[in-house]
Formats: sequence, structure tokens, C-alpha cells
Amino acid sequence: MGPAALAWEDGTVIYAGPASGLSPDGRTSRDAVEVDGAVLPGFVDCHTHLPFYGWRADEFEARMAGKTYRDLHGSGGIFRSARLLAEASDDEVMAFCRPLLEEMLEHGTTTLELKTGYGLSVEAELRQARLARRLSQEIEQTATVTLLACHAVPEGKTREEWVKEVCEVLIPAAAAERLAEAVDVYVEDIAFTVQDLERVAAAARAHGMAIRSHADQLGPSGAAEAAVAVGARSADHLNHVSPEGVRALGGSKMAAVVLPVSTLFLRADPPPVAELISSGAAVALATDFNPGTSPCLSIPEAISVAASLYRLPPLAAVVAATLNAAWVLGLHDRLGSLEPGKRADFVVLDSPDVATIPYRPGHNPVAQTWIAGERRYRRS
Repeated sequence: MGPAALAWEDGTVIYAGPASGLSPDGRTSRDAVEVDGAVLPGFVDCHTHLPFYGWRADEFEARMAGKTYRDLHGSGGIFRSARLLAEASDDEVMAFCRPLLEEMLEHGTTTLELKTGYGLSVEAELRQARLARRLSQEIEQTATVTLLACHAVPEGKTREEWVKEVCEVLIPAAAAERLAEAVDVYVEDIAFTVQDLERVAAAARAHGMAIRSHADQLGPSGAAEAAVAVGARSADHLNHVSPEGVRALGGSKMAAVVLPVSTLFLRADPPPVAELISSGAAVALATDFNPGTSPCLSIPEAISVAASLYRLPPLAAVVAATLNAAWVLGLHDRLGSLEPGKRADFVVLDSPDVATIPYRPGHNPVAQTWIAGERRYRRS
């Protein structure tokens, strides 16, 4: 195979293909860059829990000593992160998150999702969504915001009361301020039900928001099938998805988002990735970056873990972390692949071999990160 070329104009790709096909008239070659390493689309991290504040390393130690996620759910976990966020000022949260997003850029992430879910009240959820919007306007990357309205049941409320408040107050308020593009529901026996997902999905649709679901992470719940039924964009985690859920995902247009680092951290059963792919499901891959169960912000590291845990081949993992992930965020028409008409977001690896990404865990293979045809990071 001969040398390849990528060219862009005004931040938009105008050519991608064999170097022999690059126009010699200077127009298409003006913004081209010659590199030795592989050039890939910029990574799209379609599942993170930023913005948050503070870490929970002691919970990691507790799990190593035998505690489970369920054991820690009441006193720690989501509720602990909610307390940490509530105790921090807006400026403290922003100062904590900015370096993390810069580090993500250095690891090739050019687009990402930001989530709420650590508010656990209407006002606190709206505050977190406003902080997410503020972050999205300050960073180099493109960022969408997801309202994880149903992450945990707030103290002092029943599950039914909170779902009603989410549907009747929180979602309309977020929509009025244009704070979020999507709404997410954590379906689990310690969280919310399939019926809650259906109610929240109806409210989200009524306000023009996409639907997503944390599905079948800790046990089988039927969430994947329900997510397909309500027209969600994705079902995420899927460690315990049923054969019926696999078939439903394979016959749908929604993505199956796998989160390998949280699988590793929780020592959970891996999702049936090979079966999902063979069913026809579009598999996306993300970091699940959060302070409790996946304190990893690097897509290359997530790809490496996915290779070992899921036997996901390097090229399939790259597609999962670029084009398929862009579809999850509703940005596939503009981002996620290097083809004419899309934005010139790309990474340059320090090796011509894409297999280097999973082969060298702990090593950042990204030598350069470009956004809209402008270099935003170069390894010194």
C-alpha cells in the first residue's frame, strides 16, 4: 500500500485517500501535514461523568479488600460524589476539571460527552448541567451534555417521587435553558426500573432530547430491550445483557456502548462483545471516566483494556471509539471519520501500526492531536 494523504480547507476535510490522488494545484495540499505515524480520526468519548469534583481511591481499596459496588452504594459511590460536588464552588469544580480535559486532549480525545448525575436534586442537577455547558464552551474539544437525571434516588424521596419530578420539573427546566442534548437513565435494581426509563423517555422526547440508558451493568434487567423499544441512542455497559437484548440491539439502529475499564475495576463479567458484533449491533467504546469505578480518561488505555478483556481487534476498537461513538452523540454527520465534508479532527500516532495502541498499555501513543485542522497538542 502506497502513502496516503489527508487535506482540509477551513477546518473541513476535502480529501482523504492515496497520496497520488492529492491535487497538485496547491489548493488541496496547502493545509496537508506530512507524518510518519498512523493518522486516525480524533477519538470520541461518548460516555464520561464529567464534571465531577474529587476522587474516591479509598473505595477502590475497599473493593480490593472484598467490598462490592453494592456494598459501597449507600455511604459512598454516587452519593459521595454528589456531596463532594455540592461542597465545592463552581470555580473549584472548573479548576479541577480543566486539567483533566487537557489530559484527554493529549490522549487524542477531540469530542466527548459530559454528564450530570451527581446533583440528586433539581437545582443541583441544573447546576451541574450549567457547569458542563460552561466547560464545553471553554475547552478545545466539542462536548455534548447529557442529563443523567435518574442516576440514584435522592435521600428523602421515593423512586416514584423523583421520577415524577424529573419528568415534570427537571427535564422541562433543562430544555428551557438548552442545557442538554440527551437524557440518561440508570436501570438497575439499586437504581431505576424499565418502567422509569419509559416514563423519562417520553418526557425527553416531548422536549426534543435524545434518550440513553445505563443498562444491564450489575445484573440482567431487560434494560437493553427496553432502550431499543423507546428509541434510545445507546444502551451502555451491557455486562449482563440477555440473549434477547443482544438480538434487539442487533436489529436496531442504536449503539451498544461497552466500557472496559469499569468492567476491569469492578471485576465484572465482560459483556458479550463478539455476540453483539455478530448480531449486527454497532458497538461503541468509551472510558466511563468517573471517580469511583473508572478513573481513566484515556481512550487508548480503554482500547488496550478492551483488547485484553473483550478480544476486540484494534481496527474494530478504533471504529468503536470514533464513528460509532460519534453516532451515539448525534454528531456522526460531522465527526468520527476522515471523509470530505467532515471536520478535520484527527490524531497522529507515534507508530504506523494501529495495533500499537492495545499492545502497549500505559503508553500514550498519541503524538499529535488536531481539531478543525489546527494542531492543539504536540508531544514535546
